[in-house]
Amino acid sequence: MMKKTRTPFAVACCLALGAAVTGCAGYGQTPALSAGSAPAGSGSPPASVCNAQPAQFVVGQNSTASVVESARQRSGAQTARILRPGQIITKEYDTQRLNLEVDGTGRILAAKCG
Repeated sequence: MMKKTRTPFAVACCLALGAAVTGCAGYGQTPALSAGSAPAGSGSPPASVCNAQPAQFVVGQNSTASVVESARQRSGAQTARILRPGQIITKEYDTQRLNLEVDGTGRILAAKCG
């Protein structure tokens, strides 16, 4: 009877395949809700959804840390980011983020969610 030996390549392939299958195991499942968020279709939005209207007071002000934080708090957003002219940014829409567009001097031109 011939004894089978596994080559390092075969072992590496098996490990890679196992990792790939494990990585896809949760695909399509509904993510667990975090504290303070409502289930989909419940009619009430998560507690941290951004509302840019209360943050409009910052338009025309300099983008200091205290002004940005105050705008973030008033908007209900979890995070805030400053968007400078010519800056490369991600385009994904985040309902929990406040975007503050500034000019070259740091003066806030617009406050929008996303």
